[in-house]
Amino acid sequence: MTTATTLVRHVALIATTALAGCGGGGSAPPALPANTAPTFTSAASVTVLENTAGAVYTAAASDAQNGPLTFAIAGGADAAQFTLSSGGQLAFRTPPDFEAPADSDRDNVYRLQLSVSDGRAQTTLDVAVTVTDAGGGTFRVRRAGTGFVQPLYLAGIPDNSGRVLVVEQAGRIRILDPATGAIAATPFLDIRGTISSDGERGLIGLALAPDFASSGTFFVYLTNLAGDTEVRRYRTFAANRDQADPATADLILTFAQPFANHNGGWIEFGPDGFLYIASGDGGSGGDPQNNAQNTASLLGKMLRIDVASDAFPADPARDYAIPASNPFATSGGAPEVYAFGLRNPFRNSFDPATGNLYLGDVGQAAIEEIDLIPPNRPGLDFGWARLEGTRTFNGTPPPNAVPPVAEYAHGTGPVQGDSVTGGYVYRGPVESLQGQYIFGDFVRGRLWSIPATSLVFGQTFAASSFTLRNADFTPDAGAIGNIASFGQDQRRNLYIVDYDGEIFVIEGA
Repeated sequence: MTTATTLVRHVALIATTALAGCGGGGSAPPALPANTAPTFTSAASVTVLENTAGAVYTAAASDAQNGPLTFAIAGGADAAQFTLSSGGQLAFRTPPDFEAPADSDRDNVYRLQLSVSDGRAQTTLDVAVTVTDAGGGTFRVRRAGTGFVQPLYLAGIPDNSGRVLVVEQAGRIRILDPATGAIAATPFLDIRGTISSDGERGLIGLALAPDFASSGTFFVYLTNLAGDTEVRRYRTFAANRDQADPATADLILTFAQPFANHNGGWIEFGPDGFLYIASGDGGSGGDPQNNAQNTASLLGKMLRIDVASDAFPADPARDYAIPASNPFATSGGAPEVYAFGLRNPFRNSFDPATGNLYLGDVGQAAIEEIDLIPPNRPGLDFGWARLEGTRTFNGTPPPNAVPPVAEYAHGTGPVQGDSVTGGYVYRGPVESLQGQYIFGDFVRGRLWSIPATSLVFGQTFAASSFTLRNADFTPDAGAIGNIASFGQDQRRNLYIVDYDGEIFVIEGA
């Protein structure tokens, strides 16, 4: 027998003995179930118009084991230009500019790599985002919807559908598809009959929570049956983001209204994540109760609260906390107050590029005004009712009153009107309108624009330099009459809300 043969037999004997020594006749540990890596089902390329804000692409994948999937940006030459939500929504950190591309090779094709993981295995996908030119700036105004009943506000739905929410004064929020003009048969919210909606009262404001896409949370501003202001929180049904669950109604804030007019009504989340609330001075004429200058009152103010927590658990009418940087957070006035000296700041907006907050404050006898709150400037006094715009109205002007950044006189002329409707700094896809503050007048139906760079804090832009836009904004159908509000969709297309029931959109021709 050879040495090699002996060695083989010896090894075999050792293996047999080892197997025989396994006690109890137990079986081997069960094998882990086979796992396959998830597979991307979304495309490897997408084309978007320049200046697009919000989601430009939604990552999607499938997993044979139906495990939870996590998306991430894994790399790529232009990865730093993007953010990715937990749900796979890809967005530019700064809206892209075709004329000034920021991708690595400056060819307007942004390249990055996405990954998807099921916790055990990972797959990557190289994605190319091509940015196209929006054109020379030609645009049209198209009637996107009709048949609404006293609409007062519009907000985009952040689900990449292009649809918008339209707020009606009587208490209904409806879903409009601007591409087709179709109105969803089932309202998003319907609280008609449970609020007061005569005169200037009603369902006046709407703000979607920053995480609405995942939480379905939104807030409304309304006058209840007693005529008092309420800010309420609602949530949609978990399985249907197109319909609010009435059972989730939660009173966040309430305060009395001494008269039926000057209810304010605008609400929106600021870049700081806090909820801003615009209140009127309580009504009548000339602010007879001096609410706007009384910092202990919530009337005639811009309020700011933190709805992410509750610092007043024992008070069912105060379901929020006070931001520490509010000017009266600890003493000297109502802690909710952020700015004061306002008459009826009915429609306002944040500029996403600068963080500036623009207020359209409706005047009384002679002047309509646009006010500006720069970022991180709490405690500003805009002067009402001592001042109406830059003019003395009643008493001695406050020493620290801030002048409006624009104002116009009452009248019928091309740069006159009777009730301002605050607008937006245009940041949508039409290049020729970029950076223009677009606003109007409810009574006269005037539409104007001012370069936002000309609206300087502490200075007042002359009405004689307004650009009258009515001819430019002549719609393809219908007519723009009583401008109740402006609004934006997810792509920052600008809409005009006509109180007679029509919705118009400004879009590239």
